[in-house]
Amino acid sequence: MTQPSLAHATDYGRMYSRAIGSSPEVPSITTVISQEHKDLTGWAGHMATAELSGDQRLAGAVGSPAELKRLAREASSAAERFRDAAAARGDRVHNYAEQVALEALGVGQEAGAARRVLAEHREASYADRFDEWWQLYGVVPLAAEVTVWNHTQGYAGTLDLIAEIGGRTCIIDFKTKGLTRDGRAKPLSDSVVMQLVAGMQAEEMLLDARTGQWGPWPYGEDPILLAVAVSEAEVVPSQANPAVLKSHWHKFWALRQVWEHSRSAQAAGTALRPISPPPLPRPPGGVPGE
Repeated sequence: MTQPSLAHATDYGRMYSRAIGSSPEVPSITTVISQEHKDLTGWAGHMATAELSGDQRLAGAVGSPAELKRLAREASSAAERFRDAAAARGDRVHNYAEQVALEALGVGQEAGAARRVLAEHREASYADRFDEWWQLYGVVPLAAEVTVWNHTQGYAGTLDLIAEIGGRTCIIDFKTKGLTRDGRAKPLSDSVVMQLVAGMQAEEMLLDARTGQWGPWPYGEDPILLAVAVSEAEVVPSQANPAVLKSHWHKFWALRQVWEHSRSAQAAGTALRPISPPPLPRPPGGVPGE
């Protein structure tokens, strides 16, 4: 997947600048959404336990505290390794989706190469299912990997795809998903609605990153917001319910204030500082012997 040229990793999360070489100014949409805390300790513990219990070296380590400790230490990073592998797979699938769109727009010729990369990782079925969805829904791309900016609220982001489907303009976000036990794509998180509605509320879109040229955002008038789950077994598109868009926009706005508070607090230093006791009061009449 093409990395947004104006995105930067900072101490305050991913941020965007207005042009190549300029300083980052506002947080990304995903950085804002990440301000909502999600407790994953249970999942991390499950992943570590599952890996340790399935380790063929476990039986031989019984009776050796040092060996058991080593295996437990390796298993403790199972969740992190799973997350990193899923992120890498997601990048490969997103890149294929982007290249398909760019070829359809007449500005790219890399879809075949992107498919070969998936095949090298035994992930060609993701491309197969994506192609089936693309044809079935008659997707007509208008723009791919579009960087957008909202000055009023102060954020930016990059949208996967703007396309026309069934005569309607759609803002689309792709999510690569694993499979449930019954072989279906895992469900999407509701937080994707915040991501989509924040994109819809953009005010500008990037025209040229090198010169920092921006233009008005033309796709914010009543688009369909689609979250598309791409798995190796199926592609499941879901429309954001128009009735919930306002509440998700309000939540995004609130999380944007949380990000601003966190940045300001971090820049100001520690919130609490120890202080010494006040000096003892002088006794009445002064000190004896003066």
